[in-house]
Amino acid sequence: MENHTTRPHHVAVVGSGPSGFYAAAALLDADLDVRVDMFDRLATPWGLVRAGVAPDHPKIKSVSAQYDKTARREGFRFFGHVHLGEDITRDELLERYDAVVYAVGSQTERRLGIPGEDLPGSIASVDFVGWYNGHPDHVDLAPPLDTERAVVIGAGNVALDVARMVLLPEADLRATDTADHALDALVASSVREALICGRRGPREAAFTTTELRELADIDDLAVVADPEQVPAGIADDDTLPKATRRNLEILRGFAEHAPDPDAGHRMEFRFYRSPIELRGDGRVEEIVLGVNRLETGEDGRTRAVDTGERETVATGLVLRAVGYRGMALPGVPFDDETGTVPHEEGRITGRDREYVVGWIKRGPTGIIGTNKKDANETVRHLVADLGGRAPAERDEDHHAAVESWLRERCTDLVDQTGWEAIDAHERGRGEPAGRPRVKVVDRAEFTKLSRP
Repeated sequence: MENHTTRPHHVAVVGSGPSGFYAAAALLDADLDVRVDMFDRLATPWGLVRAGVAPDHPKIKSVSAQYDKTARREGFRFFGHVHLGEDITRDELLERYDAVVYAVGSQTERRLGIPGEDLPGSIASVDFVGWYNGHPDHVDLAPPLDTERAVVIGAGNVALDVARMVLLPEADLRATDTADHALDALVASSVREALICGRRGPREAAFTTTELRELADIDDLAVVADPEQVPAGIADDDTLPKATRRNLEILRGFAEHAPDPDAGHRMEFRFYRSPIELRGDGRVEEIVLGVNRLETGEDGRTRAVDTGERETVATGLVLRAVGYRGMALPGVPFDDETGTVPHEEGRITGRDREYVVGWIKRGPTGIIGTNKKDANETVRHLVADLGGRAPAERDEDHHAAVESWLRERCTDLVDQTGWEAIDAHERGRGEPAGRPRVKVVDRAEFTKLSRP
């Protein structure tokens, strides 16, 4: 590889979640002189680590310390309150940078496609999670918590998260960084039961063992599973992955033990169920569930097949947790079927100097750490491309000129120093109450706090 050293290579990373930070770290580690500018439409970095991970999982959020180290490295800059497609364009980035990496994640929901899905009281998990995590887009959600039962559609960790959050004891909630507006609402909630519905069986559920196991440690919570759906010996199949067998053992434990009748809250797993219709007069009042059976196709995949049998469950709150979906970026190729950007190992198909990492690259799969390997693959090709060509000629003050351009375009721009001021403010507010932080949620306040 020819290594040109006439000037630094400038790379823009659009999106500041895990995949963006792993890409930035890999770029800064490269055997090239690379400078990385990271952009986010929000004032705050870390993506779903800040706005997606459940507040009662601080250990998972501690990965942000790694991102802080990357942000302090020479050659890195963060710019918040910069919205691609509104404040700046793709073409303008390509004019100023040698390469652009899109790390925007999956920002919307997968739809159920059933009657009544848009009734008030039917809420996508991406919105509900954003609400209790203080995402500025979802502050005004106001979910109806004046119902005794919530029905959660989905059988993955997000489904567990939202079910757990509506059932956590007040003391547990008040020890978290749950946004204050949501904290007050959840403490005052009338929800006493969460019903988690998966269209397939317990073997196919996508929960992680840690998430399932911790349910037994929640005070005043009875966890219930149907012994017929999780029968004795279900975990003895040696052909199943070890993680699946561990999950089945935990679910079988819930099925074997009679729930505490005095528990104030109840979580029930109900498998082989698909949502058919939401009904209600002006808001959700009940959900119709279809009962499924499993069939294995010629391709070896297990599918849920509707038996025609129906169950009707009274509820005032339905939380749809059936997956996230990517959104198209202005001027960037997009596969509407998969909700991802077409690419070849991170190089955007048919494009020069444009790359993709994370969920917008591969879809919403894996855990936080999965994004590191994913980002390294993309950056390996990006660096090879950079090393094979001389950097475009730039003025000596190009680095400073880019920042001046951004500040002219974005009057409420938040840089790394501004984010650190916001971070210190939030942590300072949380300390007296023993909380990790008390989050700011207002755009104007973010801007004010970020100013010297």
